[in-house]
Amino acid sequence: MPMSPRDYTWLFTPGSAFSHPSGTTGVIHVADGGTLGLPTGQVVACDPFVCLGSGDIEPFTVTVEPGRYRVEAAIATLTRPDEPPAGRPHLRVAAARLVIRDEPAVTWELALRPEQDPADLKEDEFYGYGVDAGTGCFYDASAENAFPEAEEEEGPLWEAFENSDWSAGPHLVTSLDGGHTLAAFISGWGDGFYPTWIGRTADGEVTCFLTDFFVAPDRV
Repeated sequence: MPMSPRDYTWLFTPGSAFSHPSGTTGVIHVADGGTLGLPTGQVVACDPFVCLGSGDIEPFTVTVEPGRYRVEAAIATLTRPDEPPAGRPHLRVAAARLVIRDEPAVTWELALRPEQDPADLKEDEFYGYGVDAGTGCFYDASAENAFPEAEEEEGPLWEAFENSDWSAGPHLVTSLDGGHTLAAFISGWGDGFYPTWIGRTADGEVTCFLTDFFVAPDRV
C-alpha cells in the first residue's frame, strides 16, 4: 500500500509535543502566513527556487473554487534537555497547509499531478515534490512565470527569506507587478522529497492541501 496519512489535526494543534529517540523534543505552534490568491483554483506545490517558472511542475489534478485562502505552518520549537537554552530558538517547519475550508478533515488522499496513479506505488511509497534549495511553497498555476528574478537570487521571493535571516516562514510574497502571490517556507530539515495531502470533509469537500516535512514523528 502507498504511504498512509498521519494525524494532521494533532500536528496543527498548538502545544502538541513530541520526542525523537535522539533526545530532541519539540513543541508545535501554528504560524499564520496570510491569504494566498488562487485566481484559477489550480494549486501548485514545489521548491520555488528550483522549480518555479521552469515549466516542470504541473498543478494538482484536484482544483478548488477561485478565491483567497489562508496559509499556515505547523512550526516545531526543538530543544535538547542536555543542552543549555539557545539564544535563538531552533525552529523547523513540520508541515504547511493551504486552508480551503475551516472544517475538520475526515479523509486524506495524496495530491496528484496528471499521469500519477496511486496504484503504481509500492509499500509506503508516495508522490511528492523534491526539494534542493531547502524551501517549499504553494501558488496558483497562473503565477508560474510571475517571479523570474528568483532564478538570479533577486526580487521579492529572495528578499522575503534574505530580509528575515532565512526564518521559517510562511512568507507571503507578491510579484513585482502586484498581480500574483506565493506562500513560501523552509522545508523541515531541508532538502528531501515530501508529500502533499488533500483533506476532505465527510461530504467530500476539500478542506486543505497539506505538505508534510517529516519533522515530527508519528503520534504514538
